Amino acid sequence: MLDTTAEAQTQTFLDQFGQALESGDIDGAVDLFADECYWRDLVSFTWNIKTVEGKDQVRDMLEHQLATTRPSQWAIAEGEMPTEDGGIVTAWITFETAVARGYGLVRLKDGRVWTLLTTMVELKGHEEPAGFARPMGARHGAGKNRATWLEERQKEEAELGYKTQPYCVIIGGGQGGIALGARLRQLGVPTIILERNDRPGDSWRKRYKSLCLHDPVWYDHLPYIKFPDNWPVFSPKDKIGDWLEMYTKVMELNYWTRSTAKSAQWDEKAKEWTIVVDRDGEEVVLRPKQLVMATGMSGKPRIPDFPGMETFKGDQHHSSRHPGPDKYSGKKCVIVGSNNSAHDIAAALWEADADVTMVQRSSTHIVRSDTLMEIGLGDLYSERAVQAGMTTEKADLIFASLPYAILHQFQIPAYAAMKEKDKDFYEGLEKAGFWLDWGDDDSGLFMKYLRRGSGYYIDVGASQLIIDGEIKLKRGQVVAVDETGVVLDDGTHLDADLIVYATGYNSMNGWVADLVGQDMADKVGKVWGLGSDTTKDPGPWEGEQRNMWKPTQQQALWFHGGNLHQSRHYSQFLSLQIKARMEGIDTPVYGLQKVHHLS
Repeated sequence: MLDTTAEAQTQTFLDQFGQALESGDIDGAVDLFADECYWRDLVSFTWNIKTVEGKDQVRDMLEHQLATTRPSQWAIAEGEMPTEDGGIVTAWITFETAVARGYGLVRLKDGRVWTLLTTMVELKGHEEPAGFARPMGARHGAGKNRATWLEERQKEEAELGYKTQPYCVIIGGGQGGIALGARLRQLGVPTIILERNDRPGDSWRKRYKSLCLHDPVWYDHLPYIKFPDNWPVFSPKDKIGDWLEMYTKVMELNYWTRSTAKSAQWDEKAKEWTIVVDRDGEEVVLRPKQLVMATGMSGKPRIPDFPGMETFKGDQHHSSRHPGPDKYSGKKCVIVGSNNSAHDIAAALWEADADVTMVQRSSTHIVRSDTLMEIGLGDLYSERAVQAGMTTEKADLIFASLPYAILHQFQIPAYAAMKEKDKDFYEGLEKAGFWLDWGDDDSGLFMKYLRRGSGYYIDVGASQLIIDGEIKLKRGQVVAVDETGVVLDDGTHLDADLIVYATGYNSMNGWVADLVGQDMADKVGKVWGLGSDTTKDPGPWEGEQRNMWKPTQQQALWFHGGNLHQSRHYSQFLSLQIKARMEGIDTPVYGLQKVHHLS
């Protein structure tokens, strides 16, 4: 039976909201928001990734953006029916602006906006050639000296970067660069992806051999091509590497392997970058209008500087350089750190009959993978959700519709349920001496990831080895390394043939410092984090991921990355921003992030 009450409330709101915006009645539009309200906009109004919080901020945004945005055609999305639950009406909506078509999700309390998500779907006149608009491919009929698809593709590959310049260069050919490259390709933006490795996917293949995705398959699709129905729930790294290599080929990406950007300079007068590239020993100079850093959300490995490291006679390396466990069978191995990589490497070394000790320097959040799937992701990303009609795209928008300022409120009860379900498991870890935490406000894994990018482990087996004492555990701080091992602050000496520093990563703008210079890195500021004033995420409050997927303080410099979900979802919005600039569309940015120089 149709919920006419919810439908009527939604339609009334849309009629009033649309009329107010079209007539320039900002007061009338603001009055349709509740006192506690959040409007999260992905490009459509702000040409930014921006959340405004409270009526005053809504008003300010509209005062700056309404005249140029010119929104209209507000409607309940075709085929969707508003719902009501606990006094909250939720509805999928569509709208248009002067230059784009949009899609969104609104939640109403007593007929007024509590949360509003607005997203840009496509630019008018620059739609992707998909569906009924897909290219014909074959050219039926007769014609002399016609080039085949292969010949045209080979010509493009030979000339782009030499005879013709790319509009955009993406540095980094992992899932972030590949997802964005695919979006830009479909929008007709000439793009080159630079990757240091020999093949697409090698950034995964070259990691420690036990690595597999800890996120389930339904969460990890790339744009346009979803994993097949028989794909494993948790993908092994080499299988992901093969998928990425296949994807770059079938999506026709201009993907330069064995290519390293040596330097980059911004020409303010020409409004373009000069990028010097070592392409497999050949120096090539590229002059794109846009530069995207897709070098990984976590940036550069954070390698500690403990006294005496240079004296150690065994092997030592950062977790990102760990070759795998095979050569360490029967050896004493110390892992400094207790995050995902630390647990994975510890378990693999144990399987290879190494003697493994993990040094836990700070508290760590643990959640079991099957419990995370059941309670944390199951309603949006699971086989159950798929069978109930949930699409990946809709799941992404539902998740995106919860502003970061209140997202933790939705996470806290979910993680409380996980804690209760796995009570015996956590008691076992604590008895083994493991230092657990659930985030500063008990909001769990995803908020820790958004705020600091580390400090958690999605358990796929290593925790039980710690509980059983198979992986030994020491809590404390490393104060020195000597010829034979690691010294802790309580005087304990851990003998070691191998030391793995699973010590995380520094901010992504470290790559900017290397490529363009420290002044440019300082101009841009910190990358990642919300400014939540929680552990390792000091304020001020930004309300969105710092500098990610949106304009930065440096014109034409962008950052893209994150996990597979974020690479897929946000590549849509970054690609539209770049395409608009290529086409000369006016893109007045609202709320450009200020620079905060944070350690």
